[in-house]
Amino acid sequence: MTEEIHCIGCGALIQTENKDEMGYTPVSALNKGIESGEVYCQRCFRLRHYNDIYDVAMSDDDFLRLLNSIGQTDSLIVYVVDIFDFNGSLISGLHRFVGDNPVLLVGNKVDILPKSLKKGKLTQWMRERAHEAGLHPIDIVLTSAKKKNAMFDLLDEIEKYRKGRDVYVVGVTNVGKSTLINAIISATAGVDNVITTSQFPGTTLDKIEIPFEDGSLLIDTPGIIHRHQMAHYLGKKDLKLTSPTKEIKPKVYQLNAGQTLFLGGLARFDYIQGAKTAFVVYVSNELYLHRTKLETATDFYKTHVGELLKPPAKDEVTDFPELVRFEYSIKEPTDLVFAGLGWITVKDPGVVAGWAPKGVDVVIRKALI
Repeated sequence: MTEEIHCIGCGALIQTENKDEMGYTPVSALNKGIESGEVYCQRCFRLRHYNDIYDVAMSDDDFLRLLNSIGQTDSLIVYVVDIFDFNGSLISGLHRFVGDNPVLLVGNKVDILPKSLKKGKLTQWMRERAHEAGLHPIDIVLTSAKKKNAMFDLLDEIEKYRKGRDVYVVGVTNVGKSTLINAIISATAGVDNVITTSQFPGTTLDKIEIPFEDGSLLIDTPGIIHRHQMAHYLGKKDLKLTSPTKEIKPKVYQLNAGQTLFLGGLARFDYIQGAKTAFVVYVSNELYLHRTKLETATDFYKTHVGELLKPPAKDEVTDFPELVRFEYSIKEPTDLVFAGLGWITVKDPGVVAGWAPKGVDVVIRKALI
């Protein structure tokens, strides 16, 4: 395309190459749009015709520009995190960018965590982790986009804090932000009431604005890519194995020092030093786990990755990053977190190591459960 064409719904620059990026529209739809004089990106088209929002990725610079523009408004920030991948879905320095605007922290996918976890404890744990990251939310809401009643509860909380102001919904990719907004639209509005406009015409910020009854707006923003998440190294098939959609069933392993647990072929947990003890694994129920000896684990991985140890699938092994090791000395109940994959709870003192694809974070935090 030689001439630049912008979406009349959100202002994004139209492109036909990458459907995961802003402004994408299929060539056939673009040609029809040019004929009619109304060119929409696929994201706006789906919202207008099917009441459906999906997330698109935004570059870091564009996202910072968007956050800074939010800081100049008087609005409520609804910041959505994935409870299952809390560390991987934090936006560092959010408060620096959104100015004095209040932040409502929303923990999505609460239905994935074991029912035995009390909501009060989870809310307090999220508050502590948020404070450690420099975030001071006015409140914390636990929700699930799968449950309609939860959407009305969330809307009640938004209404309580917005006080007639616009509401910006922000979050990284893969936290279920768009699913959440779709559920809100489904619970509150018909297709006729859903519009797409841009507050900053001609930009490529690709925001989608949904009107409240009082004329102010609920504004969906694109998700920022966190490159330390496991999801960026997996195909769609493998993502289905690693991204839980049902309540996680914790798996308990009694390990002696000198034993290793493989999480498919994606990650590895070494118990290096300490007394025999139980470790609790919180990952997708679909992910295959395998226990072996630490001393032979590296050779075992080379032999079996892509076959016994998968994902990744055999034809993806050559492109899959090498596993990198992170060692920690544990003194109190701690979660060893593999960003975007899950975590292993270490209850007793000892020395452990986590391995993950190069570029994916392995961190420790105070035990959630």
